[in-house]
Amino acid sequence: MNLQKEAKELRKLWGGFWSARVLLTANNFDAFDYLKSPKTAGEIAKILETDNRATEIVLDALTGLGLLKKSGTKYKNSSTANRFLVKGMPYYQGDIIRHADTLWKNWSGLDEIMKTGEPNRAAHNHETFIKGMHNIAFMKAKDVINVIDLKGVKNALDLGGGPGTYCMEMAKRGVSVTLFDRHETIKIAKEVIGKSKAKGIDFIEGDFIADDIGKGYDLIFISQVLHAFTEKNCMSIIKKSKAALNPKGRIVIQEFYIDKSRTMPPQSALFSVNMLVNTHGRCYAPEEMKQWLSKAGLKNVKHKIFNDSVMVEGVKK
Repeated sequence: MNLQKEAKELRKLWGGFWSARVLLTANNFDAFDYLKSPKTAGEIAKILETDNRATEIVLDALTGLGLLKKSGTKYKNSSTANRFLVKGMPYYQGDIIRHADTLWKNWSGLDEIMKTGEPNRAAHNHETFIKGMHNIAFMKAKDVINVIDLKGVKNALDLGGGPGTYCMEMAKRGVSVTLFDRHETIKIAKEVIGKSKAKGIDFIEGDFIADDIGKGYDLIFISQVLHAFTEKNCMSIIKKSKAALNPKGRIVIQEFYIDKSRTMPPQSALFSVNMLVNTHGRCYAPEEMKQWLSKAGLKNVKHKIFNDSVMVEGVKK
C-alpha cells in the first residue's frame, strides 16, 4: 500500500462520523418518511421546518451516500431507504438508529472514561433502545431460533428478553415462553407482542440479578445480555439460571462473537468500547462463557459461531 492509499484508509477512520451524523440527523427529522415520492429541498424544508440551505446540503450528502436519488432539483428515497428508514415498513431500522444518536452523546465522553473507567450514561432513551433491539432481532429471529434444538422443550425462559422478539418466534413453534425483564421493558414488549398476536407468552417483571426468575424451565435463553455485565455478575446470572432449570434443561447464550484476543472482528472490539461507555461489561469470547458454564456445573458445554454471533450452551444434569 502506497503512502497516499494508507493515509486515505486512516482518513476513513477519523472521518467516519461524518456519514453517521448525516444519517442520524436525517432520521431524527423523519426525513425519509416524506421522500417516498420526489420532492425539492424547499418542499422538504417546509415540511420539516428546517433551513433551506442546510436541508439541501444534507439531502445532497444523503444522495452521495446512496440513501437518496436526485433528479434535477428533486430527491426521493433509494430502495434501501424505503426498505429500512420509512416508519411502518416491516424491516424499519429507525429505532436502532435513533438509539445510536443517544449513544453518540455518551461516546463523546470517552476521553473522560479513559481516565475514570466509569461509564458515561448521560443520555438514555429506554423506549428507543428496546424498540431498536426489535429492529435488529426481527430480521434474524427465525434463523437464530433454528439454531436452538427445541425438541423436548415445553417451557422456556427468555431472560432479559427485551421486546420479546425471540419469545414470539419460540411461541410460534409451540413452546410456552416466559419473558423476564424490568417493568419498563415489559411494558414495551407487551406492545410489540400485542401487534403480532402471538400466544403462549407470559411475563415476569423484575431485576434478574436481585430477583427470583421462576423455575421449571427446559430452556433458558440469554440473548445479548451478558455483555452489559461484569464477569462476576455474569457468573451469578448463570448460576441462578441453572438453579431454575429442570433436569436435562439447557442454558443457551447468544452474544456477539469476538475471538480470544478480543480484537477481531473489529465491530465486536468496537462494541466492547460501546459497553465501556454505557455499562461495566464488554464482549466476551466463547472460551470465557464456556468456562462460566462449566464452573457452574453444566455439562456438554459447546459453542457454535453463527453469522456475527456465537451460541454457547450447556446442560444441567
